[in-house]
Amino acid sequence: MTRVLWVEKQIDYEPQGIMSMSAVLKQAGHEVALAICAQEDPVQVAKEFQPDIVGYSMMTGSQHYYFKVNRRIKEGLGQKQVMSVFGGPHPTFFPDMIHEDGVDGVCVGEGEGPLVDLANALGNGGFHPDIPNWWFKVEGEVVKNPVRPLIRKLGDLPMPDRELIYSKHAPTRTSPIKHFMASRGCPYNCTYCFNHAWYEIYTREKRGYQRSVESVIEEVNWVRDRYPLEQVVFLDDLFIIYVDWLEEFAEKFPKEVGLPFFCNVRSNLITPEKVALLKKAGANTVSMGIEAGNDRLRNDLLKRKMSRETIIESGRMLHEAGINLTATNILALPTGTLDDDFDTMRLNAEAKVKYAHAFLFQPYPATELGEFTKKNGHMAGSFDDIGAIAWDSSILVRDDKEKTQMENLQRWFALGVEFPWLEPFIRLVIKAPHNKFTDTLFWWIHKLWKGWAITHRVHPIKITPQVIWSNAKHFMQMEA
Repeated sequence: MTRVLWVEKQIDYEPQGIMSMSAVLKQAGHEVALAICAQEDPVQVAKEFQPDIVGYSMMTGSQHYYFKVNRRIKEGLGQKQVMSVFGGPHPTFFPDMIHEDGVDGVCVGEGEGPLVDLANALGNGGFHPDIPNWWFKVEGEVVKNPVRPLIRKLGDLPMPDRELIYSKHAPTRTSPIKHFMASRGCPYNCTYCFNHAWYEIYTREKRGYQRSVESVIEEVNWVRDRYPLEQVVFLDDLFIIYVDWLEEFAEKFPKEVGLPFFCNVRSNLITPEKVALLKKAGANTVSMGIEAGNDRLRNDLLKRKMSRETIIESGRMLHEAGINLTATNILALPTGTLDDDFDTMRLNAEAKVKYAHAFLFQPYPATELGEFTKKNGHMAGSFDDIGAIAWDSSILVRDDKEKTQMENLQRWFALGVEFPWLEPFIRLVIKAPHNKFTDTLFWWIHKLWKGWAITHRVHPIKITPQVIWSNAKHFMQMEA
């Protein structure tokens, strides 16, 4: 038996990858624990648990934080032999981080099989650095292994290990909103996403696999039988692509589960038939990427391949069906202007978006748009300057006044979508320079409106004093 410790900086909602890997590890007879740095000292947890493997899953922007935590844990364990391994988007696309001090292994791609193979090898005392998907550092030399095929039958995986999260994180355990995955993968090539780089690694793989409707229903009902659950959130990209799957889901989910749910959609996939199926199945809210109002930015720069009219019409269909629409948007794009960002705000209003998320563009390495930004001199600094969240600041080269206004607009964007008549006022207030007072004020305005919209529209739940206190406390503590 191998002891595996996962280390997470903070928990926003259920981390699907960690729960899945914990489940396969436990199924194989290994022991798994979790340390949440925001609420406990991970070094102390490691000393008490005495792991054989310490694992980290990370996005670009968080790597330096985890490198420091890992070094602290290794120092704290003293003479204890522990292997520190890293997986997730950043290690997958930048496995050369294997050279970082304290990094023993980097997992490229899906992690379930590779991690179980590593744990089995360590448990049997016969570790050899030839396990597919892994890059290992062995006595100063780096061993690079090829990837294995993607998991094609997602239903063969054990149910995600939610107890790993719920036993340690009360806000997630007690929340009536819980998160699920019904598929993996995406067939599109938006330039700001890692997707095209993923399929350069998995060159001959189908672009996405769905779980059976039965396995999805089984997991939702399992959770509802054990924990509070009023709203189901599906995080996957493929939810409405296949009509036959959606037809089966719409037939079975309301009968066997009967809970309202949230899912992601894509504007150019929205049809009257699919809207009717979503309504029948119980969708009360969906989210789609609008990203940019300007046609050139949306279709040429981002490669979204959808018209303004398509976005507005899909929003109209959802509105008339009584399904709330949320949207994601990217501000401060390279070659974009402040007026372009206001155009994006107006398009959200035309599409009847009930809550508009706005992110400041971050030029993530290994994405087509990130590389374009660097190559064409739009980026101030390097990829190492990218933060862990996409809310606070832009690292693109532009006039300081416009940059400040774009950053401030992010805080006011959702209110501008809800109340279009506020645009002249917003144009005025975003000229305020960054300082402690304005930054704090704008942050509170953004947080309070978002909190109200999320609990009343996006994920409407029964509001009790306990729910208000728990959600507000968790919401305000999150970095993002």
